[in-house]
Amino acid sequence: MRRLRRTVILTTLCLSGMLWAQNAPVPLDGPKRIFHDDLLEQLAGKWRLSGTIMGRNAEHDVQAEWVLNHQFLRVHEKEIVPAKTDAVPYEAIVMIGYDNASERYVAHWMDVYGGRVSETLGYGRRAQDAVEFVFEYPDGPFRTTFRWLPDKKQWQWLMKTKNASGIWADFGSMTLFPVQ
Repeated sequence: MRRLRRTVILTTLCLSGMLWAQNAPVPLDGPKRIFHDDLLEQLAGKWRLSGTIMGRNAEHDVQAEWVLNHQFLRVHEKEIVPAKTDAVPYEAIVMIGYDNASERYVAHWMDVYGGRVSETLGYGRRAQDAVEFVFEYPDGPFRTTFRWLPDKKQWQWLMKTKNASGIWADFGSMTLFPVQ
């Protein structure tokens, strides 16, 4: 009788634990909370970037794809022809994710300028068809806005930096055109 009672109690506890685990809420962030974003979904694919950066013409190839269990959109940007003949071609990998606990986008911008400038994370908020990221660099804040133009099926990237006088100045204005 004791053995039967112990078996019933252990079975009940095991089943209760299994039921609780099945009904436990999914954590705000983690591998079971997949990042789905209808706006950034439009950026997945191949693009040609055209515009100006620091007053110079820019032409880059851009490819974006979901990676790491659909937690990040990896944007790989690569300059086609360097602005100066002696310059290292610009290349960047940007990892865009979402912090559910803080309710904001996060961007890890890594490029040919190395670790020092890539240690600053960008944080962004969505406003309709745009996400504006703010990077608080040691030498001053920097804004990068990704704006989807649904009627044209294009993206607009606008970059601004705050100068020594505290005035926001244009850094770059680019358009991304889809590549077939």
